Amino acid sequence: MKLNLEHSAEWHANRRTGIGGSDAKRIMAGDWFSLWEEKTGRAEGDDLSNILPVQMGSFTEPFNLAWFEKQTGWTVSTDNREQRHTCGFMRCEIDGWANGNPVECKHTNQNTSDERLISNYYPQLQHQLVITDKDVVYLSALFGNVRWAYFEVARDDDYIATLIERETAFWKHVTEDTPPVDPEAEVVNIALDDMREVDMRGNNEWAMNAGAWVENEEGKRIFDAATRGIKELIEADVKMAHGHGIIARKSKSGAITIRKEKT
Repeated sequence: MKLNLEHSAEWHANRRTGIGGSDAKRIMAGDWFSLWEEKTGRAEGDDLSNILPVQMGSFTEPFNLAWFEKQTGWTVSTDNREQRHTCGFMRCEIDGWANGNPVECKHTNQNTSDERLISNYYPQLQHQLVITDKDVVYLSALFGNVRWAYFEVARDDDYIATLIERETAFWKHVTEDTPPVDPEAEVVNIALDDMREVDMRGNNEWAMNAGAWVENEEGKRIFDAATRGIKELIEADVKMAHGHGIIARKSKSGAITIRKEKT
């Protein structure tokens, strides 16, 4: 029996027209340069046709949605799966809809914890909430063949602000055809149980670090903007640029590093 495990050329071409849910995960993880190569046509995406977990998730998706519907009693629709934000470059494919909210299906290892599952797909889920303008997304998960659960993941506007900032910055590299430098990962750790609220006003170390954070927040924003501005000024055929106390060097891969100029 032969199964069609590969996506069409049209499907791949559509993915290059914007940032999808799985792309959002890579952007927040700091995997910019390889994703940029894919979006600009310099490299092909990974061949997932022989990756068992990926294909298993794809083939069990209809069952996952049916089981979600049966267990919750909510009617699931698979209409209007292709969604795109008004900004033009943010896109996603919704697995299903229930109660007017998106449903995302996953088939994961039976030993995966609930917290790890949600943390792993948090960028993708928040990305979907931005595009659909919803407050909740349902994550329906099969854990191996031993357990099923679903989670209501709420909109996180603080995280979304960072997500949009990163996606916008990344897409600018795509539209302007300038290679990005991989930034630090934005790590998410979700704790579902025993969540507490604490008052740290009596903690001296907290006070010291909080003060430093407040004082330098604007400075970091200015620094990041200056870094982007410097990199954008370096033309494609320039391997090193210097002046006014700094040196910017471009590697063969196109990554740019900026250092203080030695005096």
